[in-house]
Amino acid sequence: MAFPEFIEDLWYGKHPLSIMLAPLGWCYQLLMTLRHLLYQSGIVPTQRLDIPVIVVGNIVVGGTGKTPLVIWLAAYLKEKGFKPGIISRGYKSKVKQWPQQVRKDSNAELVGDEPVLLARRTNCPVAIAPNRYIAAAALIEHEQVDIIISDDGLQHYALERDIEIAVLDGVRRHGNGRCLPAGPLRESVARLKNVDMIVCNGGAVRGEFEMEYVPQQLCSVMDENRRCDVEQFHNKSIHAIAGVGNPAKFFSYLRGKGIRTIEHEFADHYQFKAEDICFDDGFPVVMTEKDAVKCTEFASTEHWFLPINVKMANAFEHRLTVLLKDICNGQKTA
Repeated sequence: MAFPEFIEDLWYGKHPLSIMLAPLGWCYQLLMTLRHLLYQSGIVPTQRLDIPVIVVGNIVVGGTGKTPLVIWLAAYLKEKGFKPGIISRGYKSKVKQWPQQVRKDSNAELVGDEPVLLARRTNCPVAIAPNRYIAAAALIEHEQVDIIISDDGLQHYALERDIEIAVLDGVRRHGNGRCLPAGPLRESVARLKNVDMIVCNGGAVRGEFEMEYVPQQLCSVMDENRRCDVEQFHNKSIHAIAGVGNPAKFFSYLRGKGIRTIEHEFADHYQFKAEDICFDDGFPVVMTEKDAVKCTEFASTEHWFLPINVKMANAFEHRLTVLLKDICNGQKTA
């Protein structure tokens, strides 16, 4: 069994090893709970910015749809007259100095794939640093932003926040309900009681806000202005490539369009090489947008990516509007 399949079975199936690892999961959960309490009590200091901070994150390892939601939030805030800036840790980045500004043409191998994707899709200032506060402070100083969106920052308690949004996958949910390494949880499920909003990527239940994926036209990896409908590949064979947290959803979408997929699954944030995406059988290659930012230099006319937008429930927009109004009126504190 391949490692990704093993982890899938361990965390989301009924693998007996998960039960054996459960005591380690309890220890991890205890440590994370204590860490949260230390920040909440002020024993471990936190840092507050002079502008509002919206944190988008999750309590599980892997993809839940955070990045598409951050893109939606950036557009929404612009419509409301804000000037948002986006901060991220820059997972697997190789830069040596922090903070680091990320532009549309930044090297994804150096600064990370998701920050480049966010810079391209939002046209917002983006900065990365392990310390989110210094990344945000740099954007405030140099870009004059008036609100910060922290991508995947739910557990980064050193930065105070005004709004917390947790994102769940409607199918995988909390997996087996255990914390690392026995399960996929970064924190106890009880942590969700403290967030302002829970967004569910398909299959929302009571107390959650529905988020719906809206796939767009396929874009050429070489030239984003060159597009085609995914239906163009109906009843045809393609290579489908995904190096994301939950590749099954991407593959399932393509199969649902009547496409014969030759599936190539890679680890999340995988750094692609030409031989990973180039084949000699003449079949088109379709990948996720996050993977495409790392493949531009060795892509051909046969390489495409699938952009994803999201549609949010009206109730979510209303709740967000109320929270923002309260913050701007000084009625809500972190």
